[in-house]
Amino acid sequence: GAEVLAVTGDATSVSDMARFVGDTVKRFGRIDIFVNNAGATGQAVFDTVDDAAWQKDIDVKVMAHIRTSREVIPHMKRQGGGRIINLNMVAAKQPGAEQFPTTVSRAAGLALTKGLSKELAAFNILVNAVAVGKIKSMQQERRAKRSGLSVEEHYAKTGKTIPLGRMGE
Repeated sequence: GAEVLAVTGDATSVSDMARFVGDTVKRFGRIDIFVNNAGATGQAVFDTVDDAAWQKDIDVKVMAHIRTSREVIPHMKRQGGGRIINLNMVAAKQPGAEQFPTTVSRAAGLALTKGLSKELAAFNILVNAVAVGKIKSMQQERRAKRSGLSVEEHYAKTGKTIPLGRMGE
């Protein structure tokens, strides 16, 4: 029963993000909540990551969030407020080994969130991050395979590092 608008685009493209936000405002007249959810898996041993991989990760996880925020903020200021939610991961605050370049770009995203939250509070724009923890996924299954564990063993072992004692689903 909800009215929706599907807009395709590349989050790393300035023009696509301007079109995406413009189409949304044209259709609905305003933007109350914007969720920055552009991302990709990019976890590897530090010395195996080349400049192209670093740049791609930063473009998707940092610059895409900057570009879309830059597009929605003027609309939110004009309408008297809004919400920006940046999806992130707990490793942004507690990076581990073999998580490059993603933990670095995610840490930059966290810094962006904190800075914007302080800058935009005066305009009634709330900026938050949702830091996702360990979730059962294909990425985790690949990690299990690399470590020589079965998926179940990997989930059990990793779950012991989480306060609830299990990974999320």
